[in-house]
Amino acid sequence: MPKSYDSLIPSIELRERAWLQARERLGHPHRAPLLPSVTISREYGCEGYPLAQHLKDLLEEASGMPWTIWDKALMDKVASDEQLSRELLRRLGDESHAQDVLRRHFGYLTHDDAYAKVVKHLVQIAAAGCTIVVGRGGAIACQDLKNCFHFRLVGSFEYRASTLARRLNLSMPEAEKLVKTQSKLREKFISQCLHEDITATRWYDAVFNNERQSVETIAQACQRMITCGWPGKDLFKPEALGASAVLH
Repeated sequence: MPKSYDSLIPSIELRERAWLQARERLGHPHRAPLLPSVTISREYGCEGYPLAQHLKDLLEEASGMPWTIWDKALMDKVASDEQLSRELLRRLGDESHAQDVLRRHFGYLTHDDAYAKVVKHLVQIAAAGCTIVVGRGGAIACQDLKNCFHFRLVGSFEYRASTLARRLNLSMPEAEKLVKTQSKLREKFISQCLHEDITATRWYDAVFNNERQSVETIAQACQRMITCGWPGKDLFKPEALGASAVLH
């Protein structure tokens, strides 16, 4: 029996609760040291959420701190729930940084625009650190945040369709149709909302071919780039830094 795409991702409530508990332990970001965040972009059908989960596990082991994955469903829920939105921003502290980013790059988004609300929360959450943002134009929206690393997954049409067919129990014709439709909708959405091309490589620290490398291998490469590229070396355990701990 075919599965929905949402069935591949853990419940919103569970992830939301875990993030709020993590922020309580870490304290407000304006009183805490700068912490890294990650955005993951992917062509439709690539394994963006599995990559985020593997990377989360690696970064938690390397840093000893809790990390949280934010995706479309979780971000949209926060943006649309006024009570939750206020509580979230209260826990995050001062939201002026997010407002500055909105004014600087997304001034054409009206205050009532639903995606403007998503971007405001997305930027604020990423700025708080220890966050992995999947999709939602995160690489573009968070481009000016100095604590963010940006990665993208790509793959051939055939690979993406076959992967989706396997994960959702779809026939190949069904999967191919879904990939074609959703790929166009996603790129159009970002283009209309952010007036930018999400596929341009200039947004990313690295682009990985999901067809040639497993998400486990890609996650290890991403974790290595983050731990070696992060200026605060005391954040990560020496064994996570490897040779770089000796060189520095």
